[in-house]
Amino acid sequence: MINLDILYEDNHIIVCYKPRGILSQADSSNHPDMLNLLKDYIKEKYNKPGNVYLGLVHRLDMNTKGIMVFARTSKAAERLNKAILNHEFKKYYKATVIGEVKEDDYKELKSYLTKDEKALKSYIDKNGKEAILYYKTDKIKTINNTVVTDLLIKLKTGRFHQIRCQMASIGHPLYGDKKYNGIGDFNDYSLEAYYLSFPHPISHEIMEFRR
Repeated sequence: MINLDILYEDNHIIVCYKPRGILSQADSSNHPDMLNLLKDYIKEKYNKPGNVYLGLVHRLDMNTKGIMVFARTSKAAERLNKAILNHEFKKYYKATVIGEVKEDDYKELKSYLTKDEKALKSYIDKNGKEAILYYKTDKIKTINNTVVTDLLIKLKTGRFHQIRCQMASIGHPLYGDKKYNGIGDFNDYSLEAYYLSFPHPISHEIMEFRR
């Protein structure tokens, strides 16, 4: 049984913290996913008969942990999706990358990415979609005799595997991320969506969540 970490809920949205190893939405792998776990939670808590509506607004990779918001009505889903398109969502991440990175202030990293659907991997491609993030140094440390840097990252766009691909492209792949040439004894890379803010779909109040 997975204990859900609910940060906020009302009649329109539900905000939760997704653990590492849980999908955002079900696929063919039969791994547990947040969408269905939350549907079951709502159904049981509010004793709802029949199917429960819950809209997936954004995703986190299975091995990325962090804060997510889901829409409890189609109207809320529509407005949250519009807020994403208008860049009204703010998403900050923590990542541990290989090597020493010294950036006291946020530095822009712009790339163009193409997703390989078969390999489930993104590549740098001048004909791809624009991907922009900003990163700065949080702490430089050592893991198993390897120098690594904890980074704080702001996403401007939300491309597939954006942080993983872009950081690898400048020689600083995430520690443990074997898909993007990160060294480590596991494929449990260190990436967390620790901050999320967005306008509430009904009240328009700016909602902020941090871990």
